[in-house]
Amino acid sequence: MRISGSQAAAFPLKIDGMDLNEGQLISLVVGASFAAGLNVYAMAGTLGLLGHFQAVHLPAALHLIENPWIIAVSLAMFVLHFFADKIPAFDLLWNTLHTFVRIPLAALIAYGATSQLSPGAQVATTALAGVIAAVAHTGKFAARAAVTPSPEPFSNAALSVGEDTVAVGLTWFATVHPYWSVVIVAVLLIVTVILIRMFAKAVRSLLARGMSFWRRPKPSQTAAPPAA
Repeated sequence: MRISGSQAAAFPLKIDGMDLNEGQLISLVVGASFAAGLNVYAMAGTLGLLGHFQAVHLPAALHLIENPWIIAVSLAMFVLHFFADKIPAFDLLWNTLHTFVRIPLAALIAYGATSQLSPGAQVATTALAGVIAAVAHTGKFAARAAVTPSPEPFSNAALSVGEDTVAVGLTWFATVHPYWSVVIVAVLLIVTVILIRMFAKAVRSLLARGMSFWRRPKPSQTAAPPAA
């Protein structure tokens, strides 16, 4: 039986008919937020399908995501993203534009999912979701920027497929094992931060070499004296 809006507002989010406590709810948001940073359409579509088929009873604030039309749009955008994200060079532009999509949507969904929490906890969880999505998104961008110069297209496509798989799998896993999903996200965040630092260091080194090249003293243009 589907939960009405008033009932959903009165009770916490449920998984398989079981109420989630505050820690489990925040844990689920953490997992979904990292997934959104990789592919927000995969996260939204997966969460919408789980809610539509009653695997997860979402709060009233998130009932919109269960709407068949919203699910259809999410899946359509996922298909578009699937192909656009695998085109070398264009994927950098695509991911740059999605800075203004993935992070705000992750925060918005987190805000709706935590509507039963206290205002302070809701705002804190929303901010945490935005930060997690931002780190995941930045790591994704750094990985793409590092792989794009490769002359063969397979590494770029393989990386994209891996990201899509993680986004779908992590969203589902967070609804089944919320606490374990936090452990996974913590490991992924550490790896991502290391990746971002390595990429930033490589970029700084490249810029330093470029600046030193242009600052090299040019050979003297003074003509050599004629031989005696």
